[in-house]
Amino acid sequence: MPRSPAFAGVILAAGDSSRMGSDKALLVWNGETFLALAVRRLSRVCDFVIVVAGKNAETLRPMVYQNAGYLLINPRPAEGQFSSLRIGLREVLERGRDSAFVTLVDRPAPSLETLELLRETFLHSGPEQTWAVVPGFRGKHGHPYIASREMIEAFLRAPQSSTAREVEHANQSKILYVPVSDPNVAANLNTPEEYESWKLEQERK
Repeated sequence: MPRSPAFAGVILAAGDSSRMGSDKALLVWNGETFLALAVRRLSRVCDFVIVVAGKNAETLRPMVYQNAGYLLINPRPAEGQFSSLRIGLREVLERGRDSAFVTLVDRPAPSLETLELLRETFLHSGPEQTWAVVPGFRGKHGHPYIASREMIEAFLRAPQSSTAREVEHANQSKILYVPVSDPNVAANLNTPEEYESWKLEQERK
């Protein structure tokens, strides 16, 4: 049975960005925030995009709405990223979608070509064999990944104390890893120094 080509997007943006010292959703590249670019880019391959925010919800709200996204609030962001993931994925199912692109706001958005490659790989994979498609760059796994309904339900069934990585490891045989040429999938900018280093690298290209 072929997969449905309908996708939702989920962006996790509820962290407190303590190591960065400022909200990573608001980091800027080429005059655009990481969050705005992520919503706009995912909108090209998804029917809608959900942003899960925390205490920063009021700051992010205008940016989300200006880019035609939907805002959800994690009332207990201190419980960690997995709690935000589950809030976003429940909304995906409630809105009638069975598959979702999931990404973090603390990294630059990947290229449209990368998103299309992941989508096409997922659509042509066997539903019983593949529950998720995860991009990799130079041996590092990254985001966004695509989760099928089966993987979404595995996340939702897991104890609240779990992590996404633990659930993924428990279902390792159902994950298809896809090498890509896009370094942004594996970029992880946690400190001002990492952000400045990344910007310098982009300017050299």
